[in-house]
Amino acid sequence: MEGNYTDKTRVLDIKPLRTLRPVFPNGNQTPPFVCAPPFGPFPSGFSPLYPFTSSQVNEQTPDLSQAQNPPQHQPQVPPQTPHQPLVPLQQQPSLVTSLRPFRSPDTTSNGDIEPEGSTLKRKIPKRRQLANFESGISVAERDNGNRELVMSVLMRFDALRRRFAQLEDAEDAVNGIIKRPDLKAGSTCMSRGVRTNTKKRPGLVPGVEIGDIFFFRFEMCLVGLHSPSMAGIDYLVVKGDNEEEPIATSIVSSGYSDVNPDVLIYTGQGGHADKDKEASDQKLERGNLALEKSLHRNGAVRVIRGLKESTHRVKIYVYDGVYEIKEAWIEKGKSGHDTFKYKLVRAPGQPPAFATWTEIQKWKTGKSSRKGLILPDLTSGVEGIAVSLVNEVDNENGPPYFTYSTTVKYSMSFQLTTTGQSSSGCACGNKCKPGNLECHCIRRNGGDFPYTGNDILVRRKPMVYECSPSCPCLTCKSKVTQMGVKVRLEVFKTVNRGWGLRSWDPIRAGAFICVYAGEARDKSKVQQTMGNDDYTFDTTRVYTPFKWNYEPGLADEGASEEMSEEPELPLPLIISAKNIGNVARFMNHSCSPNVFWQPVSYENNGQLFLHVSFFAISHIPPMTELTYDYGVSRPSGAQNGNPIYGKKRCFCGTEYCRGSFG
Repeated sequence: MEGNYTDKTRVLDIKPLRTLRPVFPNGNQTPPFVCAPPFGPFPSGFSPLYPFTSSQVNEQTPDLSQAQNPPQHQPQVPPQTPHQPLVPLQQQPSLVTSLRPFRSPDTTSNGDIEPEGSTLKRKIPKRRQLANFESGISVAERDNGNRELVMSVLMRFDALRRRFAQLEDAEDAVNGIIKRPDLKAGSTCMSRGVRTNTKKRPGLVPGVEIGDIFFFRFEMCLVGLHSPSMAGIDYLVVKGDNEEEPIATSIVSSGYSDVNPDVLIYTGQGGHADKDKEASDQKLERGNLALEKSLHRNGAVRVIRGLKESTHRVKIYVYDGVYEIKEAWIEKGKSGHDTFKYKLVRAPGQPPAFATWTEIQKWKTGKSSRKGLILPDLTSGVEGIAVSLVNEVDNENGPPYFTYSTTVKYSMSFQLTTTGQSSSGCACGNKCKPGNLECHCIRRNGGDFPYTGNDILVRRKPMVYECSPSCPCLTCKSKVTQMGVKVRLEVFKTVNRGWGLRSWDPIRAGAFICVYAGEARDKSKVQQTMGNDDYTFDTTRVYTPFKWNYEPGLADEGASEEMSEEPELPLPLIISAKNIGNVARFMNHSCSPNVFWQPVSYENNGQLFLHVSFFAISHIPPMTELTYDYGVSRPSGAQNGNPIYGKKRCFCGTEYCRGSFG
């Protein structure tokens, strides 16, 4: 193979040379001799060999399979005894797939915006080939990552997945429909080099923290936590005393532990019945053999727990740290065939992860009480889901009194822009359909539906427009922020930052958390009193910009698809939650937050209702404090380019702490 380009994300079906029989031409027929450079040009009728067919000819893609998938020109020899070496051979589906064409949903084929009332449907343009896409991740960073890089890879993957899910939901996505946006996003990131920790290793993975959660198996592949997209056991081949042997690096388990969250009884792989084969005894090969070898080596294995949560429709994976294999035995399974069993015990001294989930389940089911509980619901039933008030730090009985409200209160002297006439909303009937340019609500969002089918925000925008309460839609998915809190929140006392907010439930990237409720104020009239109000949200502050949306180049879209992520409000909005507010008033500041704010508006009877809504930047594990960037105020008389200083000292303690805010 010429050059430095190597891509082994596909498994080639190549037989050993000694098994091939020579084929000679008939008679005097002479086969043509074709000589062409690896990247073309190619003569007519000649197809280049993989991986030279990849559009990323200049992108160095690391070896995905690594030690687990040796080249298949070596014949597989199943071991006859547990002491014979295993040559693993694991077939995996291709991770390089063609991308379906994309285009801006609110433009015609010529790039012009379709006029109001147009009956034209969105057309799918010809695919754009963007072979010069740069991942921005060096070869060294792909081999060994860090926390910042791991979070960046996960955010880029999920941003792309949300975009693919948005296109899948679109009404006219009939040809080339994306059935699994997570697989498509994952294979795209793999082939484009948006990944890290490709160097397989046992033990801890650089940048991946115990307690991290994943909503898709591909996320674990991209950050090097668990490489197989399907198999439950990951392993690599190392040199043994006399020969090479496999050792386990990680396993994915499903379900809660019945007895002890620090002990796992794991069932080996293989032997399951399918439509073509009957159930059979499990064999001591591949992953099973790797666990057996790790037992004798006293090796550590990473454990990822797969859990089902009532608040989500997909399985959630929790990285529970490193376990030691203590025992292995064979027992009869439900089908009557032999299955391998392994007892794993969690290594001491690790932060709690899965144990936190089991404890929360006890709180939810009433099997145990919440320690430090002051009030089971500080909202007194105003929210559809109770919000606990907890103090495990000192004897303070709660925050100062305030009136709980879920909306923004506008005074008579504070008028928002109106439409000038009463609005009856759209006329979609049952629900607004993505891609329907005849829908007034869809048009206001530029032709795209702002949320995926499971109420996840697709991307940050200057303004998100939701359906009006006047819309006759019965099951509309475009009223996400109007439906209230959907996760089990808890207000708790922090050690050094007063009261804070966190969730019992895992929160998915892009999920809606809450709005900032309170009293809308005119900044020119409350400037003098704002300094004494610790519960003020000010949209005029300067906020640190960050990238959250998908990259058009990664999605094979043109640069014209790039959308501004900076909020645009019709007027300065100041919300005080000192006397009237909701759970948002308890969210603390952080210079490295896990929550961001997004302007959301909707019409009702000619009035424009504007809200500051909060969404998750990344996946947030249970009992993790929710924080957002408070921003900083520009000193009076300061000009553009002058330094901006916060008024209050910051105690977020993050690596990139600015030292002040407000």
